[in-house]
Amino acid sequence: MQQAPETPVFDPESIDGAVADHVERALADYLATRHAGMAEMAPSFGSAVGSLAEFVLGGGKRLRPTFAWWAWRGTGGAGAGEQADAVLRAVSALELIQACALVHDDLMDASAMRRGKPTVHVSFAARHRERGWLGESERFGAAAAILLGDLALAWADDMFAGSGVDPRRQADGQVPWRAMRAEMLAGQYLDVLTQAKGDESAEAALSVARMKTAAYTVERPLHLGAALAGAPEPTIAALRSFGADVGLAFQLRDDLLGMFGDTDVTGKPAGDDLREGKRTLLMSVGLANADAAGRTADAALLRGALGDDDLTTATVERARELLTDLGAVAELDRRIDELTGTALATLAAADLDAPAGKVLSDLAVAATRRAH
Repeated sequence: MQQAPETPVFDPESIDGAVADHVERALADYLATRHAGMAEMAPSFGSAVGSLAEFVLGGGKRLRPTFAWWAWRGTGGAGAGEQADAVLRAVSALELIQACALVHDDLMDASAMRRGKPTVHVSFAARHRERGWLGESERFGAAAAILLGDLALAWADDMFAGSGVDPRRQADGQVPWRAMRAEMLAGQYLDVLTQAKGDESAEAALSVARMKTAAYTVERPLHLGAALAGAPEPTIAALRSFGADVGLAFQLRDDLLGMFGDTDVTGKPAGDDLREGKRTLLMSVGLANADAAGRTADAALLRGALGDDDLTTATVERARELLTDLGAVAELDRRIDELTGTALATLAAADLDAPAGKVLSDLAVAATRRAH
């Protein structure tokens, strides 16, 4: 179980200026404790657990705990200073849910790179080959990724439960916590189902974006933070509405980055969504516009690129040109701007304690701004 830091912070304002740094500290403390215990109990598994800890601490913007922290601060957290460290540990556990999602998602998508490094299943398959172990390397890598992803999810529950948050508030927080876990898994399934069915509809793409990303990236973390502060239901509803719009806009921006982003920034190969056969809203709009305009050859090129493991750089570049020319990029930019505008209006009416409203507004703009 997580041990409290030797020097409690207690003062929320001492955390406000560097939430991500404090989250990093809380995660490092927790993972070090769990890793040590596991290494003592089962040294071989302890080595694998070390890889999970490196993955969790190896990158990420810590958006989820940051959104949760500021929802707590804006809905009563300022008056509960003695709970600041406990709440920080509770919301930091969101990063372990994120780790579970990423490790499993990379395996399901057969992704080779994450944050500029080999994905977990690829790394463990390489370890198997290098050491000349028996059996299939890829199967071993997949098994390791499944188990470590499961462990991250289990430890997320442990970290949240052992955070030290007031029991009544933690009971309130269990409502969004449980919903978020189920929604994340449902979104993952919808993603692979959409790919399997070849569903090109905008409705399917938006459903995946809402369930797989929007809910557990922004909406539920905000809900969690507000619940931990004992916020009234109207305030929670306003924060959830804000978060749902920002989360969807964030995913649509991520779809654009997946197609047009710099590999050095995204940490994934250009055109990876195409290779994985992702039916994103960007692709849905592009295909619908191509079909409507009778551009059969262009539609065929885009469809042919989806799920093509041997996709060339030239084809990726041509797909980018087509998606821009067909108006798909402009349509996503329009939707992102609209969603962000609606979200900010909802937030402004929520009457949060200062400076949470301003910080959450800035976070929303930063998460959805144009980067291509």
